[in-house]
Amino acid sequence: MAGAWETLGAAGGILSQDSADHTYENDRVTNTPPDSSGRRILLLMASQTYRAGAFLEAATRLNMPVAVGSEQDQPLSHLNPAGHLVVDFHDLEGATDKIVQFAQDYPFDAIVSTDDDGVVLAAMASDALGMPHNPLVAVLSARDKYQTRQALTAAGMRSPEYQRFSVDDDPQEAAARVSYPCVVKPLALAASRGVMRADNPEQFVVAFERLVSILSGIEHGDGTPVGDQILVEGFIPGDEVAVEGLLVAGDLKVLAIFDKPDPLDGPFFEETIYVTPSRHPTEVQDEIVDATRQAIAALGLTEGPIHAEMRVNEHGVWILELAPRSIGGYCSRALRFGADAALEELILQQALGRPLGSTEPASPASGVMMIPIPEAGILCEVRGVETAREVPGIDEIRLTLPVGQAVVPLPEGSQYLGFIFSRAENPERAEAALRRAHQLLTFVILPPDEAETHQPGRMAVDVLEASKHNGPN
Repeated sequence: MAGAWETLGAAGGILSQDSADHTYENDRVTNTPPDSSGRRILLLMASQTYRAGAFLEAATRLNMPVAVGSEQDQPLSHLNPAGHLVVDFHDLEGATDKIVQFAQDYPFDAIVSTDDDGVVLAAMASDALGMPHNPLVAVLSARDKYQTRQALTAAGMRSPEYQRFSVDDDPQEAAARVSYPCVVKPLALAASRGVMRADNPEQFVVAFERLVSILSGIEHGDGTPVGDQILVEGFIPGDEVAVEGLLVAGDLKVLAIFDKPDPLDGPFFEETIYVTPSRHPTEVQDEIVDATRQAIAALGLTEGPIHAEMRVNEHGVWILELAPRSIGGYCSRALRFGADAALEELILQQALGRPLGSTEPASPASGVMMIPIPEAGILCEVRGVETAREVPGIDEIRLTLPVGQAVVPLPEGSQYLGFIFSRAENPERAEAALRRAHQLLTFVILPPDEAETHQPGRMAVDVLEASKHNGPN
């Protein structure tokens, strides 16, 4: 997985993701104000996040100073103590105390979490420092799928039947208590990891036991498991869409509605293509936005980015989840605004109370394809990248797993082989470009014993080479 430290320099500066030699820019993560405002942001990011580069690049474009809070120290961070803070995302009170002390020594004006790992800590620390942020109880509810479902149901929103089980419960007994088809899912994992459909008790038992195994194999940094509970809810048929937005004092600014044109009916729920603008009728899009606003109010979120997932069918809009963070992975690169501003630029400006500038799309249509992992094994070779880049409408192909790495598909896995980005004059062509480019790519994945003796038919493509841009960034 792409790590934050691909883009974060040893002394807290920024490394360029687009350079094979990782050129170092020493003047961005600093306590020295670049302009008369002197205002800066603390970015909370786990070391294995996909999102580091996008936020640091946005800070560079805005000439905005930032500090980074992460669970890993940097070898030369002592040379720039104002630029980096080590925090334990699972020791929330201890980390909050460290952030408060850090703010006294090296003042900053807002806290932004790049993804799920830091949103609770960001809320706690912002509250301690008197900075605008989401209420802690709202963030905790949004981070827990069961609490989210409770809040949406209490607000009178459409909701499937749902129950919560312990990993220690007897799956046979649990299978007798649910209706079918249903979806078995963890309470907090992202990217559809551990999410499985069951159409009958036999499939339920298999899914339940499989999820218990997945959860037992994932630990926090202190060795404790990530979760011991399982949510089971009725399967909701229909088209899936996503909403990207920004909250300012409770007011939602919708930035994009994504269609997900591939059916997500199970048994696993691997997302592939996102395309915007939505092709749903205007009245349906209005219902999608209304449902998003209702869900925001039900959870009590008030500030910063939101990413909502929902299903649309003949009964209306059904919220699946609503997260107090921006879209995950590299997917935000599918969104550009005004004169080619990135989503992260809008997020950073909102955090400091600055005007957002234009939120109009920079192109008529755009899309992203998360390249799925088709089977487990060792990634031995990638073919066809240059040919795929030449497909009309393709903006960028970014591979995120290096040749030689073991790959694991859903539901156990949590990664993608890479991302394909498109821009076009309409969503139909944006989608077609993604599908054509993907057809031209070949990923050679072999069992470990065969991988040891594999001889590539052509030069394998590594992450740095495949990450070079083909068109506007």
